[in-house]
Amino acid sequence: ARASAAGRAPLPLSQAAKLAWLYGLPMIETAGVRARTARLGTFNRLYHQTDLVTPANQKVTSPNNDTLYSRGFLDLRQGPVALTLPASGERYLSLALMDIWTNNFAILGTRTTGPDGGRFIVAGPSGPAPADAIRAPSDFVFALGRTLVDGPADLVAARAVQAAIMATGPERPPVDFVTPVTRNAPWRDYFTSVGALLAENPPPATDAGFFHAVRALGLTAKGFDPPAFTAEQEQQIAEGVAQAIRTAAEPRGGLYAAQGWVYPQANLGDFGQDYVFRGQIALTGLFGLPLAEAVYTRPVGDNNSGLLHGERYRLTFPPGQMLPVDAFWSLTMYAATPDGQFFLTPNAIDRYAIGDRTPGLKYGPDGGLDIWISRRPPGPGRENNWLPAPAEGPYIVSLRAYLPRSD
Repeated sequence: ARASAAGRAPLPLSQAAKLAWLYGLPMIETAGVRARTARLGTFNRLYHQTDLVTPANQKVTSPNNDTLYSRGFLDLRQGPVALTLPASGERYLSLALMDIWTNNFAILGTRTTGPDGGRFIVAGPSGPAPADAIRAPSDFVFALGRTLVDGPADLVAARAVQAAIMATGPERPPVDFVTPVTRNAPWRDYFTSVGALLAENPPPATDAGFFHAVRALGLTAKGFDPPAFTAEQEQQIAEGVAQAIRTAAEPRGGLYAAQGWVYPQANLGDFGQDYVFRGQIALTGLFGLPLAEAVYTRPVGDNNSGLLHGERYRLTFPPGQMLPVDAFWSLTMYAATPDGQFFLTPNAIDRYAIGDRTPGLKYGPDGGLDIWISRRPPGPGRENNWLPAPAEGPYIVSLRAYLPRSD
């Protein structure tokens, strides 16, 4: 009883600032993407990226290099929006629907709605809607589609499927929405922006305990209305925010280790009240999918740092122990930035990922597989299985298994 009571007790000011900064980070990042999307033209439509991500065109941390992305913001304040998915057959396809807090509240596509496509209605948290509509937790929804590409020769066919993923609704000029500051803004501006986003997107009732805990900061479910802080209190807030920034950028944040690899917690992509993990993913893996859709894992890194610094590594899949997936797997290379983000990096052979669909991949006589990860070419007979690392600096490799089987 004492423990649960303590969990609901108001936090000291520095701890309140730390938790509130992490709570608000997914809203800040999502609203930043919304502002950039608005510059494309309109809400309630999808914009298709018809080429695979490269170092030249990446916009979000940790992008995959396996699928064509489709993205758009739904503004449900004027009524429901219809989403149409084409028949995709054996091709992996997903359209993830996320609220302003980055929770995947619905995923349409191969795993859930099947290979035949369909038409689906998405409605806001209030107002009239058909009985079978998907109710979104917030009036603004980020829709992120992924269409699998089996290499350059498959690009035309993949684009044809992608082009048939559509949103249909009251296309609105992108007005009357909150444009946030960036996560690097001074704390008072940052919390003012979080407060404006909360007023625009009323939080769930299950967040009431959080607002009780951070009450000393002046952040409520309706906005940011701080009391007059003393200089000492302002210093406490600044210290809490600095702690939050370090927590968000931890390479191992929200992950657990097993046999040399780190795995995300089970609530990835649908976080509940786990505000710290949600904030960490907003920085290091924004818009990640839940584990039922895809498992992301990476090595524990050198000295358990989460980062790799070495010249070369070998990843071995023993005979009969390839990844158990119903879609595909891939290993993607990223250069690590000082603030905890991960981006594709140029290399001599323009290969940013390697996996079960890589042309020319060489398996051993026993059916095993060696992947060579190195800054320089790995030597004769190994180039087909080479994933180039950056010429310098720390990096990570991310292993993605789409539609993973439970084993």
